[in-house]
Formats: sequence, structure tokens, C-alpha cells
Amino acid sequence: MVIGVCRIVLLIDDAFSLKEKRHIVKSITERLKSRFNASVAEVDLNEVWKNSVIGIACVSNETAHADSMMSSMIKFVENDGRAEVIDYSTEIIHVS
Repeated sequence: MVIGVCRIVLLIDDAFSLKEKRHIVKSITERLKSRFNASVAEVDLNEVWKNSVIGIACVSNETAHADSMMSSMIKFVENDGRAEVIDYSTEIIHVS
């Protein structure tokens, strides 16, 4: 079993309140969940208006597939346009 983990740091310039930020983050996370069938959640900076950290996890039987999924999810968030990807990191975990 292969687990892919990704952490994406976002800058949300259009958010002027926590309510606006949460609306954007929730929309992005729900779209990721439905499109890629992955586990997605806001994992840090919950009380900051302009920034967010999204955590993503996916399970596969191949390293290449998990890596490809995470790469596609990062590109999806980058192309969304409502938030700018400031930083991201990925990790592949092999469980036997």
C-alpha cells in the first residue's frame, strides 16, 4: 500500500473576512474531494484571513499513481484562480 500526502499553503487575496476565506477554502476542498476521490481538509491557519493550509491524502497500490494524483491536485489548485499556491510539499509513504 502506498500513501501520498500533500501539504499546500495558500494565499487568498480576495478574502476580507474569515467567512469569505472559509467559503473559498471549502469550495476548493470539496472540488478536490469529488474530482480526485482523496481526503482533503484545511489543517492549519484556520483563524487567519488571507492564508490557509490544505492537507491531502490518497491511497494507491503504486507509487507512480499516488505521485501523479498529488501532482494533478496541485495543478488543479494552482489553476483555480481564487487562491495562490505559495508553497507545497509531498511525501510518499510505503506501508507493507
